[in-house]
Amino acid sequence: MRQASKLIRQHILAVLSDGHFHSGEAIAQEVGLSRTAVAGHIAQLSDWGLDVFKVKGKGYRLERGFTLLNADTIKKHLPGPRMALVDVEAVLPSTNTEMKKRIVNTPHNLANGDVVLAEVQTAGRGRHGREWLAPVGGSLTFSMYWSFPDGYQSMAGLSLLVGLAVCEGLKAVGVDDAQLKWPNDVYLQGKKLAGILIEVEGQIGATAHSVIGIGLNVCMPENQYDVGQPHTDLAAFLGFAPDRNSLAAAIIHALCDLLPKFSQQGFGPFVDLWQAMDLYADKTIVLQMGEKRFSGVDRGVDASGALLVETRDGITRFHGGEVSLRGQ
Repeated sequence: MRQASKLIRQHILAVLSDGHFHSGEAIAQEVGLSRTAVAGHIAQLSDWGLDVFKVKGKGYRLERGFTLLNADTIKKHLPGPRMALVDVEAVLPSTNTEMKKRIVNTPHNLANGDVVLAEVQTAGRGRHGREWLAPVGGSLTFSMYWSFPDGYQSMAGLSLLVGLAVCEGLKAVGVDDAQLKWPNDVYLQGKKLAGILIEVEGQIGATAHSVIGIGLNVCMPENQYDVGQPHTDLAAFLGFAPDRNSLAAAIIHALCDLLPKFSQQGFGPFVDLWQAMDLYADKTIVLQMGEKRFSGVDRGVDASGALLVETRDGITRFHGGEVSLRGQ
């Protein structure tokens, strides 16, 4: 029953995604339900964050139409043959949660570069357990699987490497000057554009199964989402909302291009590239670690991805985890 409801809502979302009015009767005929049942499903879409307008005599429409994510379209934008999976789901609690579930339940079916994307995340997560808020059709949220046979220690600097891949993918839509905030944020014109959440499954000393989660703002309704810091989206920068399918393909391609070298050589070969894009390079920063605050000058990162902070006492290294960074 739950799967049937999911498919019906996915169908209704596809109908409404053109941004035009559709009568309740027409939608009911389309999905083979009563108008009352359709109204219930549309109410659920509204609960997921879609602005669905109902106008008497005209029917339903979304505030803003958008092109749905499509696995086949994404694959067509990817260069060369691709064996890894591209899976688009209409609704998931979280793409990271879904990928972690697959690691636990069907690990032998996974391949490096497998990707799960979602139009709707009902329980998206950011760092430190924060909620990741994303409007339907206005964001790009996906998770990629990648294994590290040499274990957890071989993943040092992974979130920084992923940031580089996101910036490389953004070039495909005309964004050449994105910057990186240690350890896992992408910024554009001084505001947050995307976030990265790395999660790991596996035992100490065994292969580490990583989940690379990415959330990127494509078209965020102004003042609708409070993420606790200044944020921006691609539509505001470009003047239009770029195609999310081609953007997804560009970032996926960049990840699959950079991750093999990272897996073999670590983050060392990427240090200079990351530092050239460091948002706070040579600026005074404040690090928050629980109740403790630490201030110094950002001097880049080392081969392990640790942040180098200069104070009167010399250079101190900080690793990810529970550290939050702000400019002063």
